[in-house]
Amino acid sequence: MQAKQTGLFNLPGANRTQIPPILGIAGLPAPMPVQSFGMGIGGNPNLSRQSRRLYIGSITPEVTEQNLTDFFNAKMEEMNLSTSGTGSPVLAVQCNYEKNYAFVEFRSAEDATAAMAFDGIIFINGPLKIRRPKDYGGEFGSVHVPGVVSTNVPDTINKIFVGGLPSYLDEEQVMELLKSFGEIKAFNLVREPGNGTSKGYAFFEYVDPAATDIAIQALNGMQLGDRFLVIQRASVGAKPGMPGIPPEAFPEIPRPIMPAGETSTGDARILLLLNMVTPEDLVDDEEYGDIYEDVKQECQNFGPVEDVRIPRPAKKEKKWAPGEAQVSAQDALRVDEAAGVGRVYVKYDKADDATRAMKGLAGRSFAGRSIIATVLSDDSQTTPPLHVIFAPQPDAPPPLPMS
Repeated sequence: MQAKQTGLFNLPGANRTQIPPILGIAGLPAPMPVQSFGMGIGGNPNLSRQSRRLYIGSITPEVTEQNLTDFFNAKMEEMNLSTSGTGSPVLAVQCNYEKNYAFVEFRSAEDATAAMAFDGIIFINGPLKIRRPKDYGGEFGSVHVPGVVSTNVPDTINKIFVGGLPSYLDEEQVMELLKSFGEIKAFNLVREPGNGTSKGYAFFEYVDPAATDIAIQALNGMQLGDRFLVIQRASVGAKPGMPGIPPEAFPEIPRPIMPAGETSTGDARILLLLNMVTPEDLVDDEEYGDIYEDVKQECQNFGPVEDVRIPRPAKKEKKWAPGEAQVSAQDALRVDEAAGVGRVYVKYDKADDATRAMKGLAGRSFAGRSIIATVLSDDSQTTPPLHVIFAPQPDAPPPLPMS
């Protein structure tokens, strides 16, 4: 959406490609990973603390730091998954009950990767949703533990979409129907983020790929209550806009998204990077400073940099005086967007360096997101205007603005 709104890029879809079926065939080497930069998680993920941590989502108040520690230690010993010798694999657990998640830190990256196998395992009241931290930059693979259904369905040729599900059916009831054709390796019933209501569709994968076509043939079009099932491979055969099929049914990998038209203008010395940072990344002063320095250092590899600007969101802690009009969350979001929050601007001394940086950084991965890049000249017409973005300021990274 950011790229579309600038008017500087090709229409959505022009530079995107569906996953070639050959990439999903077992036994073939995995495709080369997209090059990453910044945050210290590029070449060797073991150097980062994030490679030793796992995110546990949707925890309940019954989940505590102690019982989660005991659970992982016991299960890894039981399944013989610990890879780092003697002692307990879990170093620490931190629970955030306000946002219903926890982080589990292991003594090694190998232990964390092994523990990914427990994604979907039942603990207390339901399955554990285990993910890598959003800024993790290493491998995501894990072994499959028989009997444990992962909640993360990877984008492969064997990923299956099932739509038309009555909203009152839960995970166990839907899986009971699908298990008729084989053991399920991974399953994810998509729910509304707020109230947790089922959206009526899910993704799943069988342990035995041979069960895929059999299940599709038997279940597609079946009546369930007052609805009819739509079931097919997530990446093959479906078309956008078909009834009951959401955009998520079409996994795609972005190619480097480059600007539309000719980009070799002689005075285009400003590099604009999109899909690189989110407002949440920019609130904490320390995290903002790390991102600012990472961007500056990486961009200097392409030539001398005159200035770097990463607009920050307005503070939301303002106390409202009696009778003072409050700013709604939606209005605050518009203010941030109008200020350029979510974009990264880098001004080079020379236009040639900006162009080389664009070609070198477009498509690179930063905090798990694929960077979109273009170049601008000093007089380019953008919103917000470039003279506002590059207004004079102290050399230090700017503080959070007051709303």
